Amino acid sequence: MTFSQRINAYEKLMRLDKPIGILLLLWPALWGLWFARRGVPNFDILLIFFVGTVLMRSAGCVINDFADRKFDPHVERTRDRPLAAGLIRPWEALALAAVLMLIAFALVLQLNRLTVMLSFAAVGLAVIYPFLKRVFSFPQAWLGIAFGFAIPMAYAAQQGRIPAVAWVLLIANMFWAIAYDTEYAMVDRDDDRRIGVKSSALLLGRYDVAGVMAAHAVFLIMMAGIGWWQRLGILYFCGVAAAAVLTSYQYRLIRGRDRSLCFRAFLHNNWVGLAIFAGLALDLHFRVRLFS
Repeated sequence: MTFSQRINAYEKLMRLDKPIGILLLLWPALWGLWFARRGVPNFDILLIFFVGTVLMRSAGCVINDFADRKFDPHVERTRDRPLAAGLIRPWEALALAAVLMLIAFALVLQLNRLTVMLSFAAVGLAVIYPFLKRVFSFPQAWLGIAFGFAIPMAYAAQQGRIPAVAWVLLIANMFWAIAYDTEYAMVDRDDDRRIGVKSSALLLGRYDVAGVMAAHAVFLIMMAGIGWWQRLGILYFCGVAAAAVLTSYQYRLIRGRDRSLCFRAFLHNNWVGLAIFAGLALDLHFRVRLFS
């Protein structure tokens, strides 16, 4: 294998060619940063969280593929992944994951002690998830906590404490992750059943569509409640309303349980995260200008 082919294999192992995971991890981090700061965060903190998001998502993908290396060759969607195809050896994957997490940790060390302590929990959540889906029937809930753990870290980094709203925002993100990752699991339902991997799509069975929409509804209600709690204005609620319209479109995509449309619905959640963030950022921006 040539040098360029090996670099391409590493890129695919880290999923840098598929940025949707980075975006779904980034939106909650940005919500947390803007909520905690009540506006635009300091650039250095924003940069640390952005780069850290890319690094940790990449490391998580590597660990996931290492955990699934004996299963992925038997799944149509994953059989061409670098580890499954034998392009990268398992020890190389572990070494890459270690390097990525060490770089991320070096970034976190630039922040306060509470944030550094929370980073150990974040790593634990990320490392455990790929193995948890062997034994836990609802791994999407764990994924939601892992994907949203940047929220309490954002509060810790900027306020030196974790107020109650940070944990409520984390729980709201958990329900959002349950919704979009169940859509993702609906794509792999038959393969997961065959190889013995557990998922919310298998657990919910014929109630999978209802479960997705219920999780979306809880997420949106919680986000609206957080906005009221934090005394945000009309622009924030316009963002939540736009997210509600976007999730209603997802119902049209998943109701027939077509695999390609379920995957499209999963990808569509990037716009949901953007809608929430846009409403939050605009509301806080104009509020600051109004009262400055």
